[in-house]
Amino acid sequence: MVLLRYFICVLIIVLVPLAVFRKKVLSNREIVTKRYGTNLDTTNTMIGDSVSEVIRREKTIKIIKYIVTYTFLTAVAIFIIAPFYWMIITSLKSTEEVNLPDPTYFPRKIIWSNYRVAMTMSGTYFGRYMINTVIVGVFSTIGTLITTVLSAFAFARLNFKGRDILFTVFLATMMIPGEMMVITNYITVSRLGWINTYQAMIVPFWVSVFYIYLLRQNFKQIPNELYYAAKVDGTGDFQYLLKIMVPIAMPTLITITILKLMGAWNSYVWPNLVTEGKMRLITNGLRTAFTDDQGRSPYNLQMAATTVVTAPLLFIFIFLRKYIMRGVSRSGIKG
Repeated sequence: MVLLRYFICVLIIVLVPLAVFRKKVLSNREIVTKRYGTNLDTTNTMIGDSVSEVIRREKTIKIIKYIVTYTFLTAVAIFIIAPFYWMIITSLKSTEEVNLPDPTYFPRKIIWSNYRVAMTMSGTYFGRYMINTVIVGVFSTIGTLITTVLSAFAFARLNFKGRDILFTVFLATMMIPGEMMVITNYITVSRLGWINTYQAMIVPFWVSVFYIYLLRQNFKQIPNELYYAAKVDGTGDFQYLLKIMVPIAMPTLITITILKLMGAWNSYVWPNLVTEGKMRLITNGLRTAFTDDQGRSPYNLQMAATTVVTAPLLFIFIFLRKYIMRGVSRSGIKG
């Protein structure tokens, strides 16, 4: 009796969809027959032709979408790559070719010595500028990581009165343009006697609201049960942060490290205000090192130095881009 019931159920499961499908096919045939006034054989042929036509139309639409999409992406890629290409070919040109009225899109004669001349040119402190940039980039990144980890942990795990209100106010400061704080920061740095020092370029940028928010979102995804279990085992907050939360959030921390290092490497306005002479960063030095008293610049040498400066960041982004994407996706921020 039980087997009979199972058999009936199987028949129902198999036959009902077949009946529905047959009814749908028949209804389609009836519609075609009424519309075109043909017999069943002609209707079958017309249905087959219409299906083939629909398939061809879908393939055509799909091909058009691919063409439009990849054409747009190719145009965007060319728009992004064009400045880098122009920078590289200009760095390999002679001074006479650079000053020609009609631009050339490939060097007539490749001059590799432009790079050596640019880095050893009299009156430029290329090596010193690079050292300054590395020092500022490394120490500002380390300081930012420390403040970001501690602040994100406090906002994500520690329970204290007014935490959410404080975090909301903290996020609201992101709407304040950075230019509005330049004068105040300059006055503070000047009173501390930090003008033309490394501290002026490092300390004011140890705190980043965006990085704290990014890491806090990552910490919030870690289950609270891990924290409570660690507290039961007698693990302190600082030990739990270092041994559990930091390893789990390592992709996001790598992302923050890369972005902060790139930001420090490319900073221009603030270092230009608080430094001069040999204390400038490479971005400031390149702007003035190759300009004479009459305002003329050997653009081939300037582009050669710019290529050398840009190459490290470009390689860092190319080889570590997967960590950036992974860290952003783990933090729940899509974009």
